[in-house]
Amino acid sequence: MQPIYRNFIENLPYNIKLKARSRALRKAGVLSEVIFWLQVHKGMFWKIDFDRQRIIGNYIVDFYVKTLGLVIEIDGSSHNNKEDYDQTREDYLVSLGLKVYRISNLRVKHDLNNVMLELESYIVLEFGNKEAIC
Repeated sequence: MQPIYRNFIENLPYNIKLKARSRALRKAGVLSEVIFWLQVHKGMFWKIDFDRQRIIGNYIVDFYVKTLGLVIEIDGSSHNNKEDYDQTREDYLVSLGLKVYRISNLRVKHDLNNVMLELESYIVLEFGNKEAIC
């Protein structure tokens, strides 16, 4: 894989009141998120460290790659009819200097190999050709 650069965003806002909810979401384990997690945990995806159900400000994101400043959202039925909320949330995350990558939960369940290849391509495209992290 091509070397990729760090986009580490320091001192991200953190709402401590969401800690229990974040933990509960990790335990509950939405199927598509668990499937994705099994592909990326413990550095299995190009030795990149992923956090699951990470609190950023007043939001809990599905996955977060600290070294890249990358939020990965797996969109399922919980996002239906919440386009305005999702856009406000994404605008907030982007305002912090983060990048947001969205994946459909159906694609995770039914096209996982291509999902992972597309994520790899996105990372190379967005974070390639600078200080290597891998």
